[in-house]
Amino acid sequence: MISERKTLSLIDAVVPVERFGSRIARDVALIVLFSLIVAGSARISVHLPFTPVPITGQTLAVLLAGAALGSWRGAAALVLYAVEGSQFSFFAGGSDSVFHWQAGSGGYIFGITSGSSGLVWDLASGGYIIGFIPAAFLVGFLCERGWDRKSWIIVAMLAGNVVLYVPGLLQLSFFVPNDKVMEYGLYPFIAGDLIKLYIAAVSLPIAWQLLNLKQRRYGPWT
Repeated sequence: MISERKTLSLIDAVVPVERFGSRIARDVALIVLFSLIVAGSARISVHLPFTPVPITGQTLAVLLAGAALGSWRGAAALVLYAVEGSQFSFFAGGSDSVFHWQAGSGGYIFGITSGSSGLVWDLASGGYIIGFIPAAFLVGFLCERGWDRKSWIIVAMLAGNVVLYVPGLLQLSFFVPNDKVMEYGLYPFIAGDLIKLYIAAVSLPIAWQLLNLKQRRYGPWT
């Protein structure tokens, strides 16, 4: 069962503030910061030869944004990211590469790209960007109820990942043949997503353990 009692988000423990004005300033800064972290994670990608959807580190950044910031701030960071990407080259892809390495002729291409921009509904991968928003909200909601401090964190991360894929696959179906949606938009990403889920699920409880150790040594968070 999901507890109704809300707890501190990780960021509230790391950067505690009391005054209302200071909280607003902190939250705005964090929302902008995490939108930029997601944008940065989009630049490092693996392009597969058969699908318009690249493999990036964005899923990990999105899940950590929700877990660290909580529900509404995590979702707000991803809304801002979608808006930023409509005007600036913040999305994955791009015609230019800062660096790239290709595995064989027409094979996998790993690179640091210039990024791309556009309206999410015009992009084959735009549904995933839309899915980032409810995914971050759901993970944040569960973490606000203590799921990031115990083994339930893996369930929270998995739930967020599933939510992310629903609009992603739905929109992709408008750009590729229906019988290729899962092949192009899900199957190639399962292994990488499991690794990212594991990293997120391990790092959050460790972060809380370090904070609790600091609290025991130096006193309660203020």
